[in-house]
Amino acid sequence: MYLLGIDVGTSSVKVAVVNAITGDTITTVQYPETETSIKTLEVGWAEQSPDRWWEHTRLAILKANATKTFEPSSIKAIGISYQMHGLVLVDKHQVVLRDSIIWCDSRSVKIGEAAFKTIGESHCLAHLLNSPGNFTAAKLAWVKQNEPEIYNQIDKILLPGDFISMKLTGEITTTVAALSEGIFWDFKNKCISEALLKYFDFDISLFPNIQPVFSVHGILSNEVASILSLNAGIPVSYKAGDQPNNAFSLNVLEPGEVAANAGTSGVIYGVGDSLNFDKASRINNFANVNHSQNENRLGMLLCINGTGIMNSWTRKWIGNNIDYHQMNNEAAKIPIASEGLQVIPFGNGAERMLHNKIIGAHLLNLDLNKHTNTHIYRAVQEGIVFAFRYGLDIMRENNIKPFVIKAGKTNMFSSPIFTEAFVNTLDTPVELYETDGSAGAAKGAGVGIGFYKNLKDAFVNFKPIQKWIPNKVIEYNEAYLKWKQSLNKFI
Repeated sequence: MYLLGIDVGTSSVKVAVVNAITGDTITTVQYPETETSIKTLEVGWAEQSPDRWWEHTRLAILKANATKTFEPSSIKAIGISYQMHGLVLVDKHQVVLRDSIIWCDSRSVKIGEAAFKTIGESHCLAHLLNSPGNFTAAKLAWVKQNEPEIYNQIDKILLPGDFISMKLTGEITTTVAALSEGIFWDFKNKCISEALLKYFDFDISLFPNIQPVFSVHGILSNEVASILSLNAGIPVSYKAGDQPNNAFSLNVLEPGEVAANAGTSGVIYGVGDSLNFDKASRINNFANVNHSQNENRLGMLLCINGTGIMNSWTRKWIGNNIDYHQMNNEAAKIPIASEGLQVIPFGNGAERMLHNKIIGAHLLNLDLNKHTNTHIYRAVQEGIVFAFRYGLDIMRENNIKPFVIKAGKTNMFSSPIFTEAFVNTLDTPVELYETDGSAGAAKGAGVGIGFYKNLKDAFVNFKPIQKWIPNKVIEYNEAYLKWKQSLNKFI
């Protein structure tokens, strides 16, 4: 028996097939091999085509089938992980009305800030656990204000995972977790926020039916099953945003447990059991995958927009598309602190932890007689790590104090330079696991159909493949403090 996991990322769609009994990943693929582009029609804007996500999903599944490592007819359930906060709009025929305004788009910051003040900061933080900021609700308000001809055609608003589920099944559902990441959910009243609906004048009919994260969100249609060589009628039984799903895939589910991810964006994600919030709204709180009406499980999320995208920009434009492995080897030749060269990596839109400011990316202290492209390779990875430390300090102010951080050995955690800098700058041990979001989504599907008796049952044989312990804290801390002084000049 196999489980299929789909991870709809910003750069590509990844697909994994997991043996439900052993928990082993049978195959994992991605499509396309090159990074999917982001449309930036104006400064601070970021859009992608939902129909392109669907095309890439189909091709990724067919690519997995082509490995011939499993029998497609033995797949019994599908789980979906997806890039958070994106706004997808469909009409009554389930046709996409415009490109998705995705997570790193900054156009609606002022709309969210105005809502925060008018609805009331204390109300927003106590009920929504966040400022509306530039999340999905504010993005929808932007469409209403600027594209009324499109807004008036909307039948349903979806998150990216809701859209892929719809394309697979023809059915539209959402979850409390998805609504909370869009800043639509009132945690105190346990419903879609009436205050937010009233302020933006959104009709409640725009929202899909709400179901648990682990439940049947629809069954695979005959037409799609035929295209994908899968059995019609198998359920889509799990949907979660990429960061809650990353935490789930690492078995980070209970209060005090912490996960990290360093993909296109970077995230530290801690689980709590109380309706807490950062008074400055620099970090975000969402319903975790195991949040319920009876038991609070909240994910406190610190997000850095400029993470893997900063590293990939460096590879492309500084390294002339050098291989990442080679780039890491070159960076290892440079001492800690990159001989004074510093990188501020915030070049991918407004940064929540910097009060939604757009300060851009910066290369500082460049010495034309000393520094080379190799110095830049290292300074970029260190700058990203220092951004993580800056964010973790904010989380520590909010009582998230990890004794260990779990991460998949993927993306930037594949780099020994990055991981060493991360462990020592944050002064926290790290456990690396052989997993990713698509494998986590597959296991989530197993929970959703009841194959696993509970969430922990999905991780019986789950063990770290590598452990990193801090051993150069003083050197990295000194470099971080100098970097922080430089950052303060921009904020």
